Amino acid sequence: MDPYLGKVYLTGEISNFRLRPHAHQYFSLKDDHAKINAIMFRSAFEKLKFTPETGMKVLVVGRISLYGPSGNYQVYVERMEPDGVGQLYQAYEQLKRKLASEGLFTAPKQALPRFPKRIAVVTSPSGAVIRDIMTTTKRRFPIAQIVLYPALVQGQEAADDIVRQITRANANGSFDTLIIGRGGGSIEDLWPFNEEKVARAIAASTLPVISSVGHETDTTIADLVADVRAATPTAAAELAVPVLSDELVKLQQQQTRLVNAMANRIKLRQERLNQLMTSYVFQQPQRLYETYVQRLDNAQQGLTQRMQLQLQQRQQRVQLVTQRLQSQTPLALVRQDQQQVTVTTERLTNEIHRYLTTQENRVAQLASGLDYLSPLKIMSRGYSYVTQDDQIIRQTAALKPGPATIHLSDGTAEAEIKTIKPATEAKHD
Repeated sequence: MDPYLGKVYLTGEISNFRLRPHAHQYFSLKDDHAKINAIMFRSAFEKLKFTPETGMKVLVVGRISLYGPSGNYQVYVERMEPDGVGQLYQAYEQLKRKLASEGLFTAPKQALPRFPKRIAVVTSPSGAVIRDIMTTTKRRFPIAQIVLYPALVQGQEAADDIVRQITRANANGSFDTLIIGRGGGSIEDLWPFNEEKVARAIAASTLPVISSVGHETDTTIADLVADVRAATPTAAAELAVPVLSDELVKLQQQQTRLVNAMANRIKLRQERLNQLMTSYVFQQPQRLYETYVQRLDNAQQGLTQRMQLQLQQRQQRVQLVTQRLQSQTPLALVRQDQQQVTVTTERLTNEIHRYLTTQENRVAQLASGLDYLSPLKIMSRGYSYVTQDDQIIRQTAALKPGPATIHLSDGTAEAEIKTIKPATEAKHD
C-alpha cells in the first residue's frame, strides 16, 4: 500500500448515504470534479456525535485502499465531522430537531410539589452545585431532606452514569422532586446533558425534574425536556422549596382569618338562636302543632267525603250494570223482537195502503190524460176527418175526385169529391 495513502484528509459532500442501524455504513464522497466510495465501520461510526445526511459537507480522516473484488479504490473513514460547523453543535441541532418532532419538548409538564419532604439531587459530589443547593434549601426550607445521587457530569461515561442515577431516584419512590445540575462550561463539558439517553430518561421520570445545567445563557437538551429549567443551582433550590418563614406567616394569617371567620359565624348563629328562643313557638309550644291538627281534621273530612262519593259512584255503576244484564235476558230480547215485529208490520201495512192509494190516483190521472187526448174527445168538439181508400187524408194533395168517407164523433157520412182547391187558390178566390 502506498504510505502516502495510509492517512488522508478529505473534504467532500456525502452522497448515496442510507443509515444502517448497528452496522457498517457505506456511502460516497464527492466534489465538483471527482467521487470516491467510502466505508465507515460500526466501531468508528458509533463514536460520532451527529448523524450524517446526504448532501452534508464533511471533513473525514482515513486511509485509501484497493477493494479487490471490484478493483476500485475506496476510503476507509476513521473520523468524521461537519465541515464549517462544529461536530457537537451539529449533533446538538440534529437531536434537538428529532426530539422536537417527537413532542418531548411540548409534552405536558409535571407540577412541582409546593412543600417537598425529600429532594433527590443528581450531580457531582465534589462540585459547587450540591453545596449551593444544600445551602439555599437549608436557608429557605430546612425541614426538607436533600439526598445526593453522585454522578459523573463530564466525560464519555457521564451520560450513562446520569441515566443510572435518575433511574435509581425514581425507583426509590420516596422523593417529591428531582434536581439535575452541574456548573457552567463549554459545549464539550456540558455534552452529557445533550445526549439522547439522558433526555429520554428525564422525559420518562415520574418525579418532576428541575434542570440546572450550565449558566443562564447555556441551554441543553436536558433543560428543554425537564419540567422546569433553572438558570443556576441556587435558582433550582429556590424553585424546589418555598421560604419556611413566609409560609409560617401565611399560616398565621390564615389561622387569624379562620378564627375571625368562626367567631363571626358563631356570633351570627347565637343571634339566630336568641331570635328563635323568643319566638312564639317556644313561648307557646302548643301553637306549633295547632295548624297540623286542623290540617289533619280537614284531611279526614275530605277523605270521608271522597269515600262516600266513590261509594255512590260504585252503587250507580252496579245499578246500571244490573239493568243492562236484565235487558239482555232471552225473555227481554224476545219481547223486544216481538215489539219490533209489531211495529214493522204496522209500518208495512201503512206503506202498502199508501202505495195503493198513490197508484190509484196515478191511474186516474193517466186515464184522465188519455181521455183528454182521445180522438173521439176531440171530434166531440166539432172536429172530423176524411178517409179515402182507407187512408186518412191530411192534405188536399192526397185527395182525388171520387167517393170519400167523413168520420164524425157519432158516425160516418159518405161524400163525393168533385172539386179540390188547395189553400193558396182558395185565398185567391
